[in-house]
Amino acid sequence: MKSTIFVIVLIFLCTSGFYAQQVGEMTMNPKEGENIHKKRGYSPYAGRYFPTQVYWGDTHLHTSNSLDARAFGTTLGPEEAYRLARGEEITATHGEKVKLSRPLDWLVVADHSDGMGAMNEIIKGSPNLMRDPTVKDWHNRVNEGGKTALMATMDIINSFALGKIPEILLDDEFSQSIWDRYIETAEKYNDPGTFTTIIGYEWTSTENGNNLHRNVLYRDNGNLARQMLPYTTSESFNPEDLWKWMEQYEAKTNGNVLALAHNGNLSNGIMFPVEVNPANGKPLDGNYAKDRIKWEPLYEITQIKGDGETHPFLSPNDEFADYENWEKGNLNLSVPKSKDMLQYEYAREALKNGLKIEAKLGTNPYKFGVVGSTDSHTSLATAEEDNFFGKHSGNEPSAHRATGIVGEFEGNKIFDWELVASGYAGVWATENTREALFDAMARKEVYATTGPRILVRFFGGWDFSAEDARNRLPAEVGYTKGVPMGGDLRKAPSGKSPTFLVGALKDPYGGNLDRIQIVKGWLDKSGKTQEKVYNVVWSDMDQRKADKNGKIPDVGNSVDVKNATWSNTIGRAELISVWKDPDFDPKLRAFYYARVIEIPTPRWTAYDAKRFGVEMPKESPMTTTERAYTSPIWYTP
Repeated sequence: MKSTIFVIVLIFLCTSGFYAQQVGEMTMNPKEGENIHKKRGYSPYAGRYFPTQVYWGDTHLHTSNSLDARAFGTTLGPEEAYRLARGEEITATHGEKVKLSRPLDWLVVADHSDGMGAMNEIIKGSPNLMRDPTVKDWHNRVNEGGKTALMATMDIINSFALGKIPEILLDDEFSQSIWDRYIETAEKYNDPGTFTTIIGYEWTSTENGNNLHRNVLYRDNGNLARQMLPYTTSESFNPEDLWKWMEQYEAKTNGNVLALAHNGNLSNGIMFPVEVNPANGKPLDGNYAKDRIKWEPLYEITQIKGDGETHPFLSPNDEFADYENWEKGNLNLSVPKSKDMLQYEYAREALKNGLKIEAKLGTNPYKFGVVGSTDSHTSLATAEEDNFFGKHSGNEPSAHRATGIVGEFEGNKIFDWELVASGYAGVWATENTREALFDAMARKEVYATTGPRILVRFFGGWDFSAEDARNRLPAEVGYTKGVPMGGDLRKAPSGKSPTFLVGALKDPYGGNLDRIQIVKGWLDKSGKTQEKVYNVVWSDMDQRKADKNGKIPDVGNSVDVKNATWSNTIGRAELISVWKDPDFDPKLRAFYYARVIEIPTPRWTAYDAKRFGVEMPKESPMTTTERAYTSPIWYTP
């Protein structure tokens, strides 16, 4: 009971500290206040036109309907995924009880469109499918178990990745029955205003093992979504053909869809091309740029297979660049990673290259907002370090899971301890409905976290002042004087530099905040891209002084690894400030996004070591520095 009371009090203190009007800061005279009341009414919350709540969710969760998830043992389907996400306690594939610390507000079950539902039927031995000798062989080998089943599983996954799929699994009648069943479940659990099920799927282009996956999300209900089957790679590996399918869907149904690219760190340098489209070998042109940003307004910047913001090789002056990076190869590890690939895989570099492409072609194809999601293949959207259920059913909690191997090819390995308990998407929407959430995503008023539910506001404008950071209703002044994350600042007023209002509140269950930074990227006068990370506001600013280069001392570390706990005696619960770009050139294209850094806390490996009484591999990190990334705000001369 005491812990419950503490959490409630903490939540109250955090939210009231960020939003409540403080009487001591009222500075207007009574007559001025009376005039404002006549215009707007007494309540500062009445008649607000802007989003006032962030809604938490996952755009990328797989269930037993996904070929690979089911092949690796996951038995839970979409129904269990929705039940867990909305706050119920369920039983995981291997019998462990699981429940989220707090319900999510929405969820996208994004099962692979290639072979959706097929593995369930293969394992069951559906009589219709057993007519095909290849499928029957898969059925027999998978059900034999052991190493034979593992080899069959890898054979099946590789066949789908290469587009070598038995015709019987591509039958429209079979595919439609699976899709209809999925939609029925989504409609069953959709509860507007309380819990939203966004219809979606993952298009899984993996030509030559390189990851060009996209998640497709619908604004629509099932009546529209069922009118066209999801697009598959049996038709094409080229993302441009997916965009054509999306255009055809909207024309046929009068509905709306958007796509977001999978984190690019397993694409081996082809997720964000600059000169040539790797899907067809043709030079990038204006049509490619326009189509990409039209259909892909979002990017998955962090997830279970590594963080995708930036890399130390690309950002050597960024002390926080090395966060859970995966850099060993492509998706199946068949081609090792080389340094020259990295610039075409990470979000920050793509945002910078987008400025260069825009200067050349007139359109920025990489003007995307960012979300975090899990890419879990367990039906369990778990992204918290102390409640992490892994990538697939074989990674569910056990005494030995950290020593397992996620993937291996010719000695190139990714170990289970390298899996990342990440991430979630925060959406600033006017209400918790499919339409409102989709619209917020389309306008990029979204942000990513690596798991904690950190509350972040980020606004850009020309007239923010230090006084605005003392306003206890920052959103009101933010929308009044500027644009939110995902927005645009156009040609600078004479003599002015952009100003940014940024604030963050800690997750009530998480670590305190270390600092808020603003990351700036720009295209210089010579046409080269540049970047700089600015520390804007941080805890203990009176003691942790910035040096001449803007660097500040480390916040410290209160983690007790042995007991998998920490103390919030360092850092702050709330940080807010106004920052003005000191290096602004009104003639140069630029973007800005906020990055919020937590104090160190225990990683999931520390919780496993404590709970199971085991030692982790010596290479495994035991602490983590969680964070949030906002969608950018762009400046165009």
